[in-house]
Amino acid sequence: MSHSLARLFQPSTIAVIGGGAWCRQVIEQCRKMGYAGALWPIHPSASEIGGLPTFRSVEDLPEAPDASFIGVNREATVPLVAALAARGAGGAVCFASGFLEAQAEDANGAPLQEALLKAAGEMPILGPNCYGFVNYLDGALLWPDQHGGVRVERGVAIVTQSSNIAINLTMQKRGLPLAYLATAGNQAQQGIAQIGAALLEDPRVTALGLHIEGIGDLRAFEALCHRAAEQGKPVVALKVGRSDQARAATLSHTASLAGDAAGAEALLNRLGVARVKDLATFLECLKLLHLAGPLAAPQIAIISCSGGEASLAADTGQELGLRFPPLNDPQRGALREVLGPRVALANPLDYHTYIWRDVAAMTRCFASMADPGIALVLLIVDFPREDRCDPADWDCVIEAAIAAAEQTGRPYAMASTLPELMPEPVAARLAAAGVVPFNGLTEAIAACAAAARVCPPEKAPLLLPGPGGTARLIPEGAAKALLSEHGLRVPRAQSAELVELTEASRAVGYPQVLKAEGLAHKTEAGGLRLNLRTAEETCNAAKEIGGEHFLVEEMITDGLVELLVGILRDPAHGFLLTLGAGGTLTELMQDTTTLLLPASPAQINAALDSLRIAPLLAGYRGSRPIDRPALHRAIAALQDFAISEVEHLQEVEINPLICTATDAIAADALLRLSERKDSS
Repeated sequence: MSHSLARLFQPSTIAVIGGGAWCRQVIEQCRKMGYAGALWPIHPSASEIGGLPTFRSVEDLPEAPDASFIGVNREATVPLVAALAARGAGGAVCFASGFLEAQAEDANGAPLQEALLKAAGEMPILGPNCYGFVNYLDGALLWPDQHGGVRVERGVAIVTQSSNIAINLTMQKRGLPLAYLATAGNQAQQGIAQIGAALLEDPRVTALGLHIEGIGDLRAFEALCHRAAEQGKPVVALKVGRSDQARAATLSHTASLAGDAAGAEALLNRLGVARVKDLATFLECLKLLHLAGPLAAPQIAIISCSGGEASLAADTGQELGLRFPPLNDPQRGALREVLGPRVALANPLDYHTYIWRDVAAMTRCFASMADPGIALVLLIVDFPREDRCDPADWDCVIEAAIAAAEQTGRPYAMASTLPELMPEPVAARLAAAGVVPFNGLTEAIAACAAAARVCPPEKAPLLLPGPGGTARLIPEGAAKALLSEHGLRVPRAQSAELVELTEASRAVGYPQVLKAEGLAHKTEAGGLRLNLRTAEETCNAAKEIGGEHFLVEEMITDGLVELLVGILRDPAHGFLLTLGAGGTLTELMQDTTTLLLPASPAQINAALDSLRIAPLLAGYRGSRPIDRPALHRAIAALQDFAISEVEHLQEVEINPLICTATDAIAADALLRLSERKDSS
């Protein structure tokens, strides 16, 4: 564990400051967990708290405490933090609320938080507005409430910004061993990245789960993910909340199509973090990562004695990107020998119940499904209610699953279709044998899909956004001139006043396009005319549109595919690069994918191939393929521009980027820059 947080999370001495019920709970919970260190209550007047004699002040303690729980009001918290820091304490949990998180209702919150940080100095603090943490490995709790966990020898660490969610997670009955559960509060000093990194340093921690409302320090989060990869400890995240900042005051399609979660999704993908969408899958994925680690590929085998369950698993898996490889000849031969001629052999496999209770035959069947190309063998088994039924008849399937895992050395799991049909004692028995017990089939499939996405993080550091500021729309002609300096191919064009249109029209050549300048979405606003073939047509079109400022452009007539390529400044995650179907199909298809800058050619290629319109790029049903290198050059030019304008760029969008058999041309460009002085 990192030196700065080791004393706090693995304390030999704990000070509990305050006399209320919350502080008494800290002492009680430590005792229940068998904490072996010293507990020092501090109170200015009470003689005892929780049956322990009190100290009057921090200065009266025998020595500087490793960890301190401060359970007093916000005003009293600040001087106590200062006293602990002066004494050389290892760290503190600040339980009180009413700091920066309350600034919307209380103007004193922000100044108090500044005072708190100044008082802490180099001493680590969690919170404020924070429940603290539970160390289930050593039985050390700075936790002012009940919890549902037990001591373990190894397990996963979870960090959450929500104390109430943390309480609920301790109550899980899923056979998941929790090593640490820590809350971050409003992250005044130590954020989820710093806390997570510290917990990963404990060799008894196998994986890290993060419940994230917001990522404050992108560099720290990058460092966490790189460190986790170095240690071989996977990270799974449940990202909640909306990042409206990324779309505030935007004009481009890129902003709306990127969506609320695009930045977080792109960030987690880039850093090799498994992302899940709900708490149940979060826990199931952590369980899988703890027992089996990340899946080598999104390929699994399903075994069930019910065709309905097998079909349900296949449908769910296909929707989440899992694959079920067909059985090979050795698998078929081994299965036919044990199952006989009446069972249809496939993956997913419905093995019926002919061999039920025959543990040896069931073991051979389950082992036959394992193959080097299969990342996990998943058995679907539902256990009866113990209060009304006799579950003894299901011992055979538990024994066979464990035996098959031991024989093959391959990862095995067992999932119930409904979460409540995997009893906690069964889950514990399976987990002790290395078989992953899943509570719920949908959650199991989603956990497998997430675990298959764990990968090494990108080495290149994120391009961090500049400070922002007031942005203004750059006229399209000027925008294209700036972009062309970085290698973007743009049509021949001239900007002109109404009285200059005839001359500009003839200079550009025909056919041509007329655009009213100053409009973000010209088609929707009626500010665009296409396929104009004479100066007279162009002038008449200008009169219909209205206005004084126009852009006359060469019309690209040999386009094969129209794409959208845009970059958006997202203060929460960096710069979002959005690629997708463009032109008139933009809103209709909603076919986009998002990366973070800088994006490598390999990332861009994979992103393009993930689009639904990808077949069009390669030439669909006899049509010509686009010039893929030209497309890459256009995207690279936009990325180079963004890097050069990192302090000013708010958003830039090319829509459409017209892709031909020999080129990729920016037909329309929207650009917003802040505080730029050299553009008009």
